[in-house]
Amino acid sequence: MVRGPVTLFLRGNLLPRNRPLAPIPFAINHVRSPAIARKYGTTRDAEKDEKVRESVADAATDTSKEDTKSAKALAEEASDSGSESTLVGDVKDWESNPNFKIESFADLPHANFGVNQHIPFDAEFKEVLKSIPWQFRAPIRYAFAYGSGVFPQSKSSGKVPTAEEIRAIHPKCPPAVQRAQDGTPKMIDFIFGVSHTQHWHSLNMKQHRDHYSSLASLGSGAVSYVQDKMGAGVYFNPYVVVNGILIKYGVVQLSTLERDLSQWDNLYLAGRLHKPVKILRDDPKIRLANQINLLAALRTALLLLPPKFTEEELYATIAGISYLGDPRMALPTENPSKVKNIVGNNMMNFRRLYLPLIETLPNVQFNDAGTSAKDWVWDNTSNLKLDQDMDPIKRGNMVRRLPKTFRSRLYFQYQKKFAIPQLEFDKMMEENKNEDAVSFSRREGGGFEQRIVQDDPVELRSYIRTVIKQTISWPATTQSLKGPLTSGFRKTIRYLYEKVDKYRQGKKAEKGSEGEEKK
Repeated sequence: MVRGPVTLFLRGNLLPRNRPLAPIPFAINHVRSPAIARKYGTTRDAEKDEKVRESVADAATDTSKEDTKSAKALAEEASDSGSESTLVGDVKDWESNPNFKIESFADLPHANFGVNQHIPFDAEFKEVLKSIPWQFRAPIRYAFAYGSGVFPQSKSSGKVPTAEEIRAIHPKCPPAVQRAQDGTPKMIDFIFGVSHTQHWHSLNMKQHRDHYSSLASLGSGAVSYVQDKMGAGVYFNPYVVVNGILIKYGVVQLSTLERDLSQWDNLYLAGRLHKPVKILRDDPKIRLANQINLLAALRTALLLLPPKFTEEELYATIAGISYLGDPRMALPTENPSKVKNIVGNNMMNFRRLYLPLIETLPNVQFNDAGTSAKDWVWDNTSNLKLDQDMDPIKRGNMVRRLPKTFRSRLYFQYQKKFAIPQLEFDKMMEENKNEDAVSFSRREGGGFEQRIVQDDPVELRSYIRTVIKQTISWPATTQSLKGPLTSGFRKTIRYLYEKVDKYRQGKKAEKGSEGEEKK
């Protein structure tokens, strides 16, 4: 059997030698021309159908047994019937009539829908991460690990940390974590999605009272009130040790997470999921909402970019969305090169997330001879060129398909600019609201959306950035301000000190690179 680029890539780069290859929920046909085939990931023969079945099984590993069986059954049914199965499907197929009341993975639009969200990973490190949620008796329905402790944001330093340096961060660090963090031990960040915050904290405080600040002495009601009513609806417990590993975990109600992903209420967690994360426990509703979130990030980036751009520019624009209104970026508490580092060291992971989605949009395509190279998809050094169609009708449709809350804020900006009377504007918004209630397929940009995209490109980018800042700024600021309340002053000071240190290191690295360029 001829091994495809995915298999060879995994064997060569991600998995330890002499370990069985884990199935990966991603397949790509070899691209023979710069214009990539629109039927992305199509499966027609038995060999490829088997890969799809394996992919679905792997993507559903962290779901319930019942849902896993349903997903497998759908994959087998599709391959047995000879129908073609795609990784994400045509956008119009599932956006035209999204079902937000799904109960299981079998209710998703396709058996392998959204598997682009599952990033290929070192098998041993993945098992270490998956073991963390199991240490909590309170039920966790959705979980992911993220940040520089999971996806390195700098090249290997070659430094071998001492046992004391490792223990200072991770008291009993597993070898898989040491390898993954490559000489720089770091706290690992998690987000836990739960059904009912007060009930969850009540159970968790009985088991892990030491994870909480003195706020917990007021009871789970006070903790859940601070979580849900202040900031972005997330409650963080930083600097806690689980299984010998230093972690920070944030707790969010699933309904809050789903709403932010699908409507962009505050972009606090939706922005984190614009970047590669490691999903440890999946949920069908969140997978559907996150696919909407990823498409929205792609469309927003396209509205911010010129007709021609590179992959790196695209992914940097996407990754930068969540940082535009983050107060930490305006203060000396964050590495100024953070976005550049995230993208530069994770090109393959960003491609994993967005390449299938790029292939579904009719107004953007690769225009680079590099797509004809063998295994270009897995080349972390490649930075290929793309083109987008600047036709106002197609771009107006993109505006119309932006998340509801975010889109409303953008409309308001242009109501003021175009001096549209309030009654006329209200009537137009009511018509849009009625279209939303009927079907997504009717969300086609009209005259107003086309006027927006035909605005001066500099002003359009400025307005979109303004709306992003409006969306993020206040929730992110209040989320940071409640840190001393939820984490305690000692942990907050430690966190700020580490952030300032990252800022200094980033500035030092910037000066070093500038000096090298001058030479």
